[in-house]
Amino acid sequence: MIGTVLTWAVQRRLASIEHFRRHPHEVQQQLYRQLLHTARATDWGRRYGYADAPSAREFAQRVPVSSYEELYPQLERVLLGEADVLWPGRVQWFAKSSGTTNARSKYIPVTREALHEGHYRAGRDMTALATLHYPAHNVLGGKTLSLGGTHGPNPLRPEAPDSRAGDISAVIMQHLPAWAEFIRTPPLELALLDEWEDKIERIARHVMQADVRVLAGVPTWMIVLLRRVRELAGTDDLHAVWPRLGLFLHGAVAFGPYRELFRQLIPSPQMHYLEIYNASEGYLALQDEPDSEDLLLLLNHGIYYEFLPQSQWGEAEPQAIGLEQVELGRTYALLISTNAGLWRYKIGDTVRFTSLAPYRIRICGRTKHFLNAFGEEVVIEHADAALAAACHATGTTVGDYTAAPIYFAEGPGSSRGSHQWLIEFTRPPADPAHFTAVLDNTLRQLNSDYDAKRHRDLALTAPTLTVAPAGTFGRWLASRGKLGGQHKVPRLSNSRELLDEILSQLNN
Repeated sequence: MIGTVLTWAVQRRLASIEHFRRHPHEVQQQLYRQLLHTARATDWGRRYGYADAPSAREFAQRVPVSSYEELYPQLERVLLGEADVLWPGRVQWFAKSSGTTNARSKYIPVTREALHEGHYRAGRDMTALATLHYPAHNVLGGKTLSLGGTHGPNPLRPEAPDSRAGDISAVIMQHLPAWAEFIRTPPLELALLDEWEDKIERIARHVMQADVRVLAGVPTWMIVLLRRVRELAGTDDLHAVWPRLGLFLHGAVAFGPYRELFRQLIPSPQMHYLEIYNASEGYLALQDEPDSEDLLLLLNHGIYYEFLPQSQWGEAEPQAIGLEQVELGRTYALLISTNAGLWRYKIGDTVRFTSLAPYRIRICGRTKHFLNAFGEEVVIEHADAALAAACHATGTTVGDYTAAPIYFAEGPGSSRGSHQWLIEFTRPPADPAHFTAVLDNTLRQLNSDYDAKRHRDLALTAPTLTVAPAGTFGRWLASRGKLGGQHKVPRLSNSRELLDEILSQLNN
């Protein structure tokens, strides 16, 4: 009965989804005007004349494009408790993110509007689409097992008990509306534990007794939990524990390398998977069609979008384009202006449009999170696809990985380089050389720049595979205090700093 009522309630969002699918530019312009009007009396709004109601073109001319570091002087004021800096009022909650390109923690404001008009609205949209596509599962008739992080004091105001910072998943769970908390498991006192090993054990024992129908979280950590549940239950099939389990809502990392692992854990054709694009900065996109991996760009969820063509990424004053100017197949860096007070903010992610009616995207990687030491332009999208192909060809599964260049500073090979892949397998390949060859050949097929550099080994020689012992990446994350939650290992880097650090831990 409760599931039926909740299904009816959330499906009311389907009309709104269809509206912004059909009228994307009108919806974005209305949101743009609303954002500027709301922030007109803030310090930032006064500085850039928001009260003048500037056009989108004038807005782009007046307001600078900002990275986190460039916006930090204003964000620091917000963290210190100053009101009306970037958004009206005083912000009390912050999403803590290590980012994926360096170790510095970022603290992103999470306003009430960002939660309710962004994260929760999109959550209802995702739930509505799930009930539409999979009515037989009655996903709202049972529990959603959500695995997230934790939160703690605001680092700049530790004496303020009402100001907190933590994983965006923890911030979201802490403020969930009653109906959403009712269908979620485990309870908050377990979900927000900060000691990861104890957290996994206690959650696993608790959720075994629940009617779990949906999983939600980061694949990396969900696998750890599911394996423990399977061990405790003494079964090879999680449907023996949760017979009505039918859906996994996943995000934060590409799912390709994990797909086979989940098929092993849940070997049933009734299990389905939908991707979400939810970041500390907001809820940006979701998979609205089960048969396509493309993500529908969310246009009335508190985020106004601009896009930087690849040619502008390194420019001092980059020129962005609007939604109406994007083209299919091209890679863009995202600029967002949000109802949390981020203005023309470089989120760091890159996307490629696969459809313009409606606007659908695929996540390519990061503006600073790619391999381009020799002009090869390998992005996450290429790396994950090549790994998936290598796993399929060799019957292996990958738990985690990172890759970096090998530079030749001197000697006869000084003009050539290579890539080193450090991979932690959950099922190692019987023939590592074959795995590496498929990885290399797939990258050549996907990326013409990589293929050109690999031609006859002229600029780039074959990649080197280094197999990491089980637990390598978990121990590295733990050593940096980033085990669990939404923390993840940076995948690609033009620097060897990260890879060498992990290798040095292996050797000690």
